[in-house]
Amino acid sequence: MTDHLLAHCTFPAPGATYTCAVSGGADSSALLFLACAAGLRVTAIHVDHGLRPGSAAEADVVRRLADRCGAAFDAKQAIVAAGPNLEARARDARRTVLPADAATGHTADDQAETMLLNLLRGASSGLSAMRPGHRHPMLALRRHETAELCRAEGIDIVVDPTNDDVSFTRNRIRHELLPLLTTMSGRDPVPVLVRQADLLRDDSDLLDLLAGDLDPTDARALAEAPPALARRAVRAWLRGEHPPDLASVERVLAVARGEALACEVAGGRRVSRSGQRLRLH
Repeated sequence: MTDHLLAHCTFPAPGATYTCAVSGGADSSALLFLACAAGLRVTAIHVDHGLRPGSAAEADVVRRLADRCGAAFDAKQAIVAAGPNLEARARDARRTVLPADAATGHTADDQAETMLLNLLRGASSGLSAMRPGHRHPMLALRRHETAELCRAEGIDIVVDPTNDDVSFTRNRIRHELLPLLTTMSGRDPVPVLVRQADLLRDDSDLLDLLAGDLDPTDARALAEAPPALARRAVRAWLRGEHPPDLASVERVLAVARGEALACEVAGGRRVSRSGQRLRLH
């Protein structure tokens, strides 16, 4: 089974240094096991958010698996800031303690959920979901395959009860929307959604390449460019920690067309026009 799954993964060449984010669930445990089976020099990092009683003990489950697989182990704690949207705050907290190149155990099922989640949020640039590669090596695997691998190899896993909490939108997509789509279409929608994400990613890459030749400070060029390219050029220009929303992009394009002298954009910034040049203050 291991060889079959590895044939569908996108790990780097054997001997490469590799960091895995491992929560102890079936997906991330399979990631750690398969990375070691692929001959990589693996470090497993467990992040404790401190959000559940006994969560610190979950690091021991990951430590035992790392020892079994011959991987190094590192335990980290992340401080989750107060506020709304717990999922986003926990994700941001993880990013502060994980290396930027840390691999995650996302599967095709996660890819389909991400596409639908971004669709519901109106994040058109997110419809291509996660990019396959070394950081997401298991996007061609299904969630049931990672669970089967853990059972077959006798891997102890951590069960996170929040994965069944439908107050989180992603969980409602997983437990309610995807089963409904299965019933309505009479087929498994995950491969269809993953395939569409792949196609949209190719289209997006081409548009980004073409938009790279467009100067976002040239008002006339922006005004005359096809809207899809103009939006992408402005989005790349304004992008900070997060991409700008569509309303901000459209306000900048209105300035470029001469419909407004200036506009406010996210982050307390302002775009103004002088002659045919746009300036970001």
